[in-house]
Amino acid sequence: MENKKFTVTDDLVASREQRLLNFILDFLIVYVIWISIGTTVIIIGEITGIYALSNWAESTTTYEKLFFWLVILFFYYFLTEMYFSRTFAKYFSKTIVVTKDGSKPGFNAVMKRTLSRFIPFECLTFLGTNVRGLHDLFSNTYVVRKHDFNKKKGVVLFP
Repeated sequence: MENKKFTVTDDLVASREQRLLNFILDFLIVYVIWISIGTTVIIIGEITGIYALSNWAESTTTYEKLFFWLVILFFYYFLTEMYFSRTFAKYFSKTIVVTKDGSKPGFNAVMKRTLSRFIPFECLTFLGTNVRGLHDLFSNTYVVRKHDFNKKKGVVLFP
C-alpha cells in the first residue's frame, strides 16, 4: 500500500457562512439542553415532593445560570468533538473537525479547541479575512466540508 502524505488545503475548509450556521445551531442546541435540564430538575422536585430542589432551580442567580451554561457548553463541545469529530450543528452543515494531516483530533487538540471558545469575543475572530477562528488556530485544527474531504482523501474516514 502506498503511503501518501495528506494535507488539508484551502479548498476543503468550511466557508464563513457554514461556520456561522454551526455557531447559531450549536448555541440553540446548548440552549435547549440548558432549559431541558432546568425543567427536568423542577419536575423531579415537584414529583418527589422535594420542593427545595424545584425552588432552588427556579431561583438561581444570574451567576449560577452563567456557570451552568458554561459547564454545559464545555461538555457539549468537548464530548461531541472528541467522540464524533463534529458537533450536532456540524452534522447538519456536513462539516467535520480534522487536524492538518486529515486525521481525527486527539484529546489535547479537542481540549484546546474547547477551552479556547471561552476567550471573550472569540466568536468575533471569524469577522477578519481568515475563516479559521482562534479555537482552530490554538488547537491546530480545521473545519472542513466532509464530502469534499472524504473525496480528496480517497478514504471515507467520517461516514
